[in-house]
Amino acid sequence: MSVKVSDDCIACGACESICDAVFSIEDKAVVNESAVADNMDCVQEAADSCPVSAIVIE
Repeated sequence: MSVKVSDDCIACGACESICDAVFSIEDKAVVNESAVADNMDCVQEAADSCPVSAIVIE
């Protein structure tokens, strides 16, 4: 499973506040791929909470 952040990201920080093990904010959200598998519950919650639906779970 992979998680990507589209260019629609507005760097609001919602994903980082929900799942800081996986997401960090730079110019846009950045994904720590090595932490995704152990944190899928909060990754899904972050994707569901993204105001611009920029988090793509594949």
